[in-house]
Amino acid sequence: MSPQAASPFALLSDIAQRSRSLAAGLPEQQEAVDLWNGIGFVLSGHRYVAPMGEVAEILHVPRFTHIPGVRSFLMGAANVRGRLLPLVDLAGFFDIPRSSRSQRERRVLVVEQGDIFSGLVVDSVLGMQYFATDSFRDTADGVPDRVQPFVSGGYERNEEVWNVFSAADLVNDERFLDVSQW
Repeated sequence: MSPQAASPFALLSDIAQRSRSLAAGLPEQQEAVDLWNGIGFVLSGHRYVAPMGEVAEILHVPRFTHIPGVRSFLMGAANVRGRLLPLVDLAGFFDIPRSSRSQRERRVLVVEQGDIFSGLVVDSVLGMQYFATDSFRDTADGVPDRVQPFVSGGYERNEEVWNVFSAADLVNDERFLDVSQW
């Protein structure tokens, strides 16, 4: 068919037919891996991951005001977009040594569970982490005894275990809620 004699529709139909005949097939679909994700962080040299739904946001440590008459793990309160955010030093709460990280590397995991709005200060945040769901182990790896009640197993990746830390369980614990020094 000569281009001068062909109608535009016939020409487009011819191009479409030739394109389909020369098109390569789609690649074979590979088996998809189910993934679990969370926010990775470091506390006292150990890697943890908090489930995504339990962390509302991540902040640099904001300026805060010390509060008299509270336990030493409560660093103070900060004004974050018009809301008072209590800042809890997680290493201080668990009475474990802090990693040798600088103050500039510390981050705040903001947790909002019901009426509780709190900031957990950790040594550093390692961003969003993804793990194959079949890499979950029921046992925690190298977790200090005081942290153990808030850890429910871990995910293994590249011969490294990331322990699953439940911020929701922590903020509902009586010891966490009792900040009065007296």
